[in-house]
Amino acid sequence: MSPDTTTLRQALRDNFEEPEGPGRNARAERLFAEIEQAADTDLLIDGLNHLMQVYNYSSEPDKMFVPFARLLRMWDQRPEDFGGRQIHSLFWMFKWVSSGMVDQPHIPLASIEKWQAEMEHRYRLAGHSERAVRQGELRIARHLGDRERAARAYKAWQAADRDDKSDCRACELRAQGSWLAHQGAEEDALEAWRPVLDGEFSCAHEPHAVLSASLLPLLRLGRAEEARAHHLRGYRLVRPKESMRAAVAQHVEFCALTGNEARGLEILAERPAYFTDSGEPSSLLGFLAVTALLTDRLTLLGHGEQRLPGPGGRTWSARELAGHAREEALALAGRFDERNGNSHTTETIRERMDRAPLLERLPLGVRSARPATVPRPAPVGQAPAAGPDALLAKARQLSESQHPDAVAAWAAVARAVGDADVDLDGQARAEVEEHRAMDPGVPHAEAVELFLSAAGHYETAGIPGKAAAARARAAYAICLDERFDEALAAVAEPYERALALHTEGTATARQTCHALLCRIRILKDLIHQAEDAGAAVGALEEAVRELLAFAEPHGTEGGVGVAVAEARSVLGDIAAFRGSPERAAELYSRAADEYIAAGRPWYAIEPESQLARVSRHLGDLETAERASRAALEHAGHFAEPGGLAVLHLELVQTLAEAGRPADAAEHALEAAHWADEAGDGTGNGAFARHRLGGFLLELGRVDESAAVLESVLPDLSVDVHGDGMIVQTLWWLGDCLISLGEPRAAAEHWLKAADIARGWPEQRDHAMLANLAGQALYRAELNSEAELAYQRAGELWRGLGDVHALVRTLRVRAWIAVREGQSGPDAARSLMAAAARECEQALPSAPDAEARDRLRGELADTHRQTAELIADTTGSPGSPGDEDTDGAARAAYEEAVSYAEKAVVAFTEAGDAFTDLRAKSELLAAWLEADLGRADASEGRARAVLTRYGSATQGAAGELKEEAERVLKYLERG
Repeated sequence: MSPDTTTLRQALRDNFEEPEGPGRNARAERLFAEIEQAADTDLLIDGLNHLMQVYNYSSEPDKMFVPFARLLRMWDQRPEDFGGRQIHSLFWMFKWVSSGMVDQPHIPLASIEKWQAEMEHRYRLAGHSERAVRQGELRIARHLGDRERAARAYKAWQAADRDDKSDCRACELRAQGSWLAHQGAEEDALEAWRPVLDGEFSCAHEPHAVLSASLLPLLRLGRAEEARAHHLRGYRLVRPKESMRAAVAQHVEFCALTGNEARGLEILAERPAYFTDSGEPSSLLGFLAVTALLTDRLTLLGHGEQRLPGPGGRTWSARELAGHAREEALALAGRFDERNGNSHTTETIRERMDRAPLLERLPLGVRSARPATVPRPAPVGQAPAAGPDALLAKARQLSESQHPDAVAAWAAVARAVGDADVDLDGQARAEVEEHRAMDPGVPHAEAVELFLSAAGHYETAGIPGKAAAARARAAYAICLDERFDEALAAVAEPYERALALHTEGTATARQTCHALLCRIRILKDLIHQAEDAGAAVGALEEAVRELLAFAEPHGTEGGVGVAVAEARSVLGDIAAFRGSPERAAELYSRAADEYIAAGRPWYAIEPESQLARVSRHLGDLETAERASRAALEHAGHFAEPGGLAVLHLELVQTLAEAGRPADAAEHALEAAHWADEAGDGTGNGAFARHRLGGFLLELGRVDESAAVLESVLPDLSVDVHGDGMIVQTLWWLGDCLISLGEPRAAAEHWLKAADIARGWPEQRDHAMLANLAGQALYRAELNSEAELAYQRAGELWRGLGDVHALVRTLRVRAWIAVREGQSGPDAARSLMAAAARECEQALPSAPDAEARDRLRGELADTHRQTAELIADTTGSPGSPGDEDTDGAARAAYEEAVSYAEKAVVAFTEAGDAFTDLRAKSELLAAWLEADLGRADASEGRARAVLTRYGSATQGAAGELKEEAERVLKYLERG
């Protein structure tokens, strides 16, 4: 049995609400097949309109030409079959068809011009403005590269009057800005787009497209922060819209031109069908072009063999995909040019594929997996033209200044010597091995052997002081290998020998300090293993004092100042361990100054970081910020990416505690970037993104916050990050989504968080999350689910003894009960009564007058809402007596008045804080009494409100006065 027409119409409406894509199109086609069997012309027209709509907003716009031709033929044959809405749709869709033909290279140019002229003719006959016609002509002229015609069309479009066939204001402003940007007037374009970007105008596909279109103009104008925000906000909007392939391509292009190639790859991978969907060749052309741009960029950066998903359902290397995308793009551009009779499309697409980056890097705050084949920077000192002798001299210079690049310089010496087959003397061999052992990538056990071998070479070369220092370093490497007792035993000999050699004059103060420092480092690491930590700290302090006593007289000798500074920093650690943060801060500050005075600012990073932490603990946020910023400055290009991430996170914590979310967000963004660079995207990177999302939410940048938090959520795990961080991320994300008008998604995140918080000892967060989920589900009109969430929250609030929160859940559940398909008015009344009982039972035990007043206010609001509930479920507040044959409606209104009066009394008892709610209850009673025919009583209540608020015109008082005036006017009308 075929569905009736009512069912089919509802099915059309339901299908239109489905997500864009082939699934919706297929359902539309099945529905239309049923509609054709229904022999209902009106329904047939609606079915054709529906096909046009779903095809146009999908990857299959090429399918809309057939249903449009049929609609137009029906219109020409029997226009009387079309209603007003259907006539409007027919002429509206003419715009999609006429200029939309340029997207299809198989349609001859003559046919496109013919249809454009047909649209102009029919619009004129129907009395419509030519505005939409001229906008369509602009699109055709721009596609053809005919600037003069495009300029004329643009001018005519802007001059013509707007009417109901004009595009919506948001879409018109997008097209206007696009033309201005095309003309090079990018500032003017952004100004034209501003009302859309600010939310003044919007539609189903705006601001999505404007955000995408604005990316490159913003970058070219140096407004990179805005561009980043538009990418985060815009991609989140276009992501679920299958028809917006051109906008997605603009986001990929943005990534390729800002050092975010990995992010671009993830976007490509999310829509593999975009490589092959052929229903709109023009957007396919753009997608292929940016794919070529991105993969060419990857190949240039050394990632040509990176495996990527691509067309055909297989993986490609970046190099292969770059060649394929370029070839396909040029072939498709050639088809357009052949149709158009020029080379404009090919020239345009070549320029797009060959664009140079606009920024070397622009951190986005969202995580992307880095390409697997990451090219390593060439080590310092490696230069093709330099020989072993020059490299050796450079390495010794860097070692002498204790420069962070010394290790890489000595590695370059080793490579050059090996390539040239040159023998090194004993000292040089020792230096190469010693610095090889210092490389963080060398296993500790191997480092021990290298240090000991270097010591032997130093002895042979007649440099016993360096030999002793190398043996001390070997002992410290043993400590790093977690062989603590063995390390302490091993350091004893080189420590004593270094001191003896210095006394003999065969070791320098710097060499001796190195040996003493290694012993100090070992003693410091032993504290965490010692049974008597206090005694271990004492031994450490004794060793530090010994070094300072030895080194301070030699402070001007090269390298000794560094040893003094490190020893001072260790004293700071000791002071912190002993519970003297003020003394620790003083010592860290002095140590940092000593490093800088010694000409080694890169070593100041550690005491500056410690100073930031201890100052923050002391509440001295100014010093903490200054120390963190100094550490970042001194890190320069010396610090590894992971170290930079930690330094930025330290500053983030200080700025957050100082109440400066905008500054904190800036450094959280940097921390996320450097953590990703270090391959720590799921560790410090996730923590940085978590904080960034929170700061953006606090700043009201909810769309950016949502994008960041959605990005971090898959990286979070209880084992690594803790359940508290996961709950907070879900909580913030729910806050974002509710602000963005996505209550169902918000509820899902809040319920996930609530399920985690269910197991916590303290249940307030669990209750709050369940309550928030109930609110979101209520807004989403998922009534049964909302009822369950509020019921859960109410039980939790009862257990926590929060009467106010419990009462509010009961009242909301009452309003849910009267929604369609729910338990009904009687259940609602019972819930309102239960809310009132909770207040009444809690009043006698209220701890003070303020608490009693708050409970009276809660009880009063329950009475007020009960009155509203009764009136709303009785019927229209018109005159119930008109249709009230049995008096039930009048009785209900009488009862509602009594509850409104109870509310007035209780609000009065609750005090001045509830004056506005009291007035609101009085006006509710006034409306009800007006409908009961009690004009005098109603007028008295309204005038009492007017008197109470006197001359007030603003805020709640002004609104209440306006409502009182409306009551009086209602009474005047009888």
